Amino acid sequence: MYERIRNLREDRDLKQEDLARLLNCTQACYSNYENGRRDIPSEVWTRLAEFYGVSVDYLLGLTNEKQPYPRK
Repeated sequence: MYERIRNLREDRDLKQEDLARLLNCTQACYSNYENGRRDIPSEVWTRLAEFYGVSVDYLLGLTNEKQPYPRK
């Protein structure tokens, strides 16, 4: 799952600093998220899914379907 958030970031030519700014954290904190050294809070998973336009299930590796679920 950590590889997925790294790959999505790299596919968009973004730096860790860019995502850290989006998530209101430091680059070191975001690096720890990507490397699995720090647990990712649920609100961060949600923000990442919304930013990338994918489902949280995709980010977590529960599905290979990127398409997010329809909103209520």
